[in-house]
Amino acid sequence: MPAITTDAAARYDVIIVGGGVMGCSAAYHLLQADSALRVLVVEKDTSYLQASSALSVGNARIQFSLAQNIEVSQYTFEVLRRFANEMEVNGDRPDVSFKQEGNLFLVDGESAASAHTALDLQRQMGCRVEWWPAAEIEEHYPLYRAAGLVGGTFGVEDGHLDGYAFLMGYRRKAASLGAVLAKGEVRGISQVANGVTGVDMADGEHLASPVVVNCAGAWAAELMGRQGFDLPVIPVQRQVFVAEPEVKPSSPLPLTNLPSGLYFRSEGEDRILVGRSFADDRVGFGLRWEESRFTDLLWPELVQVVPEFDRLRFERGWAGYYAVNTLDGNAIVGEWPELAGLYLASGFSGHGLQQAPAVGRYLAELILHQPPILDLSVFAPERILEGRAIEELAIV
Repeated sequence: MPAITTDAAARYDVIIVGGGVMGCSAAYHLLQADSALRVLVVEKDTSYLQASSALSVGNARIQFSLAQNIEVSQYTFEVLRRFANEMEVNGDRPDVSFKQEGNLFLVDGESAASAHTALDLQRQMGCRVEWWPAAEIEEHYPLYRAAGLVGGTFGVEDGHLDGYAFLMGYRRKAASLGAVLAKGEVRGISQVANGVTGVDMADGEHLASPVVVNCAGAWAAELMGRQGFDLPVIPVQRQVFVAEPEVKPSSPLPLTNLPSGLYFRSEGEDRILVGRSFADDRVGFGLRWEESRFTDLLWPELVQVVPEFDRLRFERGWAGYYAVNTLDGNAIVGEWPELAGLYLASGFSGHGLQQAPAVGRYLAELILHQPPILDLSVFAPERILEGRAIEELAIV
């Protein structure tokens, strides 16, 4: 891991607030495009103990209903195929352990129409997604019981990866290209008239730059609020649990999504990972999780789909932050209209890890005034000020 240093007297071309996977991807893409740039990445928690990147279940899927989200995932799959080679530093090649075990979305009568609409779009865009009738789901996964379902969509190339290794791959590579990695807390963004001039640190230092990128994740709205801007992003705590079932599946289970939002998949050779978002999930900072959430709520629902999982040994759990965009659950990416030089990458609502490659590249293109390879302007912050939501049917 490179040394964490900063030069408070320096003037930077770009300061990135937040050194998670999104911030490090942006730094990497900026320096790939222009090696002469002076890029500073500021992260207050360099242990990454509370980082969403490290606490994520690491899912990556093509199954979205918005064309731009699908394109972003297609690019992520491209990146993952060559990630180890491209992120190599001094012979060290990161292993993100991408396991393409699939994503299976179970579909009931109520969700059938929207599932087929999304499936049609995915296929038009060349995605490898299959429709399985209920009986075929049970053929593929004999432990499952598909009663009450009309079928499911299976993403052949979907899977999961090691989020911490993904983050570290981008971080080390960005540092090797010249990014300055600083430990510290940004307390505010300085400005003259309607333009950015840098950031003010919690220790009283001022760091100068005409461009600041807010990649602060769950803390992004807090930083914007200090500038008087209202960003509809809240830090929601999502809980995840791991248990060892007595009856082991004969093959790895894909990330299986129930219509209710509950999901589960294999974790290693003999364990399962289970989670679900609830309307009463805790909002705020200070992560905590409750075993009772699994035993009282998730386990009974899980057994309805996999009856053999009625006998298992609970092992562990954890909580992590979703930076939830309360307007529409989609990313907010681009320059903030009310302050020139302030860019955002926020509100990913649980999809930030898998969207980091495309969003990091897009941010670099915007900042450097280059034509974008993927047009992600649908996620521009203007829609936040206008209260104009975009629809994504597959938000889970």
